[in-house]
Amino acid sequence: MKQTARIISIHAADTSGVCSMLYELGGMVVVHDASGCNSTYSTHDEPRWYRQDSMIYISALTEADAILGNDEKLIADVAAAAKDLSPRFIALCGAPVPLLAGTDFPAIAAEVESRTGIPAFGLHTSGMHSYLTGASEALAAIVGRFCTDKLPRTNTPSANIIGATPLDFSINGTVESMIEWLNKSGFELVSCMAMGSTLDDIRRASTAHVNLVVSSCGIATAELLRERFGTPWVAGVPVGKSFSGKLASALKTAVETGKCTLPCAERDASSPGKELAIPGEMVFSGSLAAAIESDLGAPCRVLCPLEAEDHLLAPGDVRIFDEDAASEAFAASSGVIADPMYAPVCPPDVPFHRLPHEAFSGRCYRKESLNLIDRPLPWRF
Repeated sequence: MKQTARIISIHAADTSGVCSMLYELGGMVVVHDASGCNSTYSTHDEPRWYRQDSMIYISALTEADAILGNDEKLIADVAAAAKDLSPRFIALCGAPVPLLAGTDFPAIAAEVESRTGIPAFGLHTSGMHSYLTGASEALAAIVGRFCTDKLPRTNTPSANIIGATPLDFSINGTVESMIEWLNKSGFELVSCMAMGSTLDDIRRASTAHVNLVVSSCGIATAELLRERFGTPWVAGVPVGKSFSGKLASALKTAVETGKCTLPCAERDASSPGKELAIPGEMVFSGSLAAAIESDLGAPCRVLCPLEAEDHLLAPGDVRIFDEDAASEAFAASSGVIADPMYAPVCPPDVPFHRLPHEAFSGRCYRKESLNLIDRPLPWRF
């Protein structure tokens, strides 16, 4: 019971990560679950829902079908919908009930592809993990299926942005600012996976000289592109002024050397003393911590409440698995920069600075979202 959340929210589920990553790519996403479950994603996790169409559906799984294992109904419904909609691809993912029923999504996807002739893939979501795992698997599946040809590179340095979704970067100009910063740093954009780019843009990903990973959900895809085409990757988000410059230099060095680097984790929070606590996704939070240390001179420690590889944690960073651990870490900090949903577990004598994270609080604080890309940070410590 220790991991039960009594006060704070939980992060968006892996199914939301799938839907968010594939939203703009012209495919059909089917979440195999009970009718009505799509509303959680569409009303809380997806700010594009009211301004941009996307083929995201729920299978309306019934209790009888779940118990008796009526996969034919799902296959037939998906095939019929695909015939009417002609999507570029079909993605099938599940929630807790299909997990308990042992639904074989890759096998179902193979049957759907056989009947429709449309590329289809099954994803191993369960609703029991965070958005990062779903977004990671979905993007890797798309790139693995559609980005197969090694295309010639131009003489002008170019890059892909990998891992951009509104769950980490709300619709507030942040992604556009990242592209502008990339251009200013001397790189042409090949694709932004997956906000503002099409499936055809992603097909050309092999032409990039380097990949910029802006969320940990993009690392698996960056590794796939490195193995397939030899493209190095750099992990970090260009927040603040000094760190943005460091990240630009890291991209240029990666092009020259072919080596992958983690500027977001090149910190050391292991020295004794009180640091600012920053809970959240590790690539962004690590980048923010590095930016605050270099621009404002305040030491920081990142608290990791999500799935993350060990190499994304800098020395002194801490994994937190429940709200009690978060409260204890906040109490030992000089201040906290976090989503407002964390405020109730922050001791009243510890300064709390609000920084909404859409994957954590949904649309509740969307109007407070900050664009921190390549600009002075708004805090003073």
